[in-house]
Amino acid sequence: MMEMLKPYVLSFIPLFVAIDAIGNIPIFLSLVEHFSRKQRNRIVFDAVSTATAVAVIFMFIGTWVFSVLGITIPDFQIAGGALLFIIAARLLLPGAQKSSLTSSSNDKSMGVFPLGTPLITGPATLATTLMIMNSFGPMATLISVILNMFFVWVTLVKADVIIKLIGTSGIRAFSKIMYILLAAIAVMMIRHGITGAFLS
Repeated sequence: MMEMLKPYVLSFIPLFVAIDAIGNIPIFLSLVEHFSRKQRNRIVFDAVSTATAVAVIFMFIGTWVFSVLGITIPDFQIAGGALLFIIAARLLLPGAQKSSLTSSSNDKSMGVFPLGTPLITGPATLATTLMIMNSFGPMATLISVILNMFFVWVTLVKADVIIKLIGTSGIRAFSKIMYILLAAIAVMMIRHGITGAFLS
């Protein structure tokens, strides 16, 4: 039983780290503070729908795009790992915030940009999605994307409750741990890419 679940667990964790749903809560709340509960729910629905659609589409066309461009999986692992590492390092630096990815928007477009993309499904999420697609196959990747997006939906809907429970400092600490894990996953991707390039 555990062996059957292993690919799903191993594909869920890197994506969970890359999306960092808990770390997105303060940004989400700062963007929607002037909106009603009904408007917030609409924004969350738009954000999660957009993020899921982008991740799933990229999951299926990413490999095809690579084959057209002549990019190999080791090439992507090295490039994707380097990108993930840079993102993680920048977010770990003092004063670095994800809010630099955001801009002023109204409730009609905010769910799509900046919340849906690039905040939820950004470069880190896309790179991780293709990495687990290559490692664990489409079924495990698709289930991982759906479960992670469901978790994002829950955290955003219950954002007020979560921030009261663990506080802003707790969320910041949790995010820092996630960024360190993301950097470690990036190093692993680069290592696998270099190994694959030399062995192929």
